Amino acid sequence: MSAPLAVLPIIGPMTDITGGIAAAPSDLEQRFEEHRTELTGYAYRMLGSAFEAEDAVQETFLRAWKGYDAFEGRSSLRSWLYRITTNVCLDMLAGKERRARPMDLGPARSADTPLGERHPEATWILPVPDDRVLPQAGDPAELAEQRESIRLAFVTALQHLPPKQRAVLVLAEVLRWKASEVAELLETSVQSVNSALQRARATLANIHTKAAPAEQIDEKQARLIERYVDAFQRYDMDSLTSLLREDATWNMPPYELWLQTHDDIRGWCLGPGIGCRGSRLIPVAANGSPAFGQYKPSEDGGLEPWSLQVLEISSGRISGITFFLDTQSMFPLFGLPERLDA
Repeated sequence: MSAPLAVLPIIGPMTDITGGIAAAPSDLEQRFEEHRTELTGYAYRMLGSAFEAEDAVQETFLRAWKGYDAFEGRSSLRSWLYRITTNVCLDMLAGKERRARPMDLGPARSADTPLGERHPEATWILPVPDDRVLPQAGDPAELAEQRESIRLAFVTALQHLPPKQRAVLVLAEVLRWKASEVAELLETSVQSVNSALQRARATLANIHTKAAPAEQIDEKQARLIERYVDAFQRYDMDSLTSLLREDATWNMPPYELWLQTHDDIRGWCLGPGIGCRGSRLIPVAANGSPAFGQYKPSEDGGLEPWSLQVLEISSGRISGITFFLDTQSMFPLFGLPERLDA
């Protein structure tokens, strides 16, 4: 996996990269930046990768920079940037297989199943920091909807849609654009948008409803998370599995192996995963869900990065835990330190 992009400043003073001076206002860079978070969120839902979403937004700004002299204010700057981002995402998705989670690739296995081969980064739905894609303030109900729309399960379901249907559904259902606005952005008819939206809803209903709905974090859920952290750091597998739903999933990208029964989860942790005993968890915010950077004991002392954990909660219990093991890329993205003292 490539390392997370540094946010590149737009080259000034508004010099077109082709060598000409764009006819653009002096505050254009700032105006672009005002839309970075929402555009990154849109691109993440389209692409399923925080790294690719940041690439897409950077490419959007570069294209917008080059083409600003032809913009002429025929639409709002925001709508224009969304159009460019859509085209960038469609270009990036062309010819690619959809990203997935281990649960999409085969049945659950037992604790004694070998991990197998690592799959390439492009195979997986990857996590995203909340602060890269969610607004810092706003109406609580709208923020809750935005948070729900970046859950791992929902983003995974979106990947089952053809790219243009995906764009229609995200714009109309998540971002609440009118059909006429979506049609204008995609340069198609309202009838085509409504037809695509109907097909996308039907596909999504068949996929996403298989997962139990997520729950907002309240006092009860906060206590559940505290108990999970305590059980994991004590490495008390009986206490930990008591917090899981019976059908909870335990998966570890970039490996295809995933577990489901409490016995297999316990067996894995006390067998192949025993090196995680003595781990420490550092809280972060990922995909609108509780998440942690996990550091396990190192042979040379101290604690070294092992995984980025993302929890899913439903019906008052933990319904899934994903351990993203590519810490070399994930930990810098989430601002987590390289090591911890013992």
